[in-house]
Amino acid sequence: MLIGKVTGNIASTIKHPVYEAQKLLTVDILTPSRIPTGESVVAIDSVDAGVGDLVLVTQEGRSAMAIVGKTEVPVRTAIVAIIDKIEIPPS
Repeated sequence: MLIGKVTGNIASTIKHPVYEAQKLLTVDILTPSRIPTGESVVAIDSVDAGVGDLVLVTQEGRSAMAIVGKTEVPVRTAIVAIIDKIEIPPS
């Protein structure tokens, strides 16, 4: 699981059938301290996230496929939660 910040929406007129009726978002990956890693991904939104939201992202194909409700489809990355708060205990 990764922490990310939603930065935008993806719109497409032609797409694989599994992506029909699915919202796709761009997500910048962050460290637990909310520092950008420089990596960004496109993810299926399963929690109605929006631009600016802090989210939890899975990049495990089977987990992402379970969110879509199908197996053996071209899905790898999905937003699985909107993060309200991150607490990091002092070291």
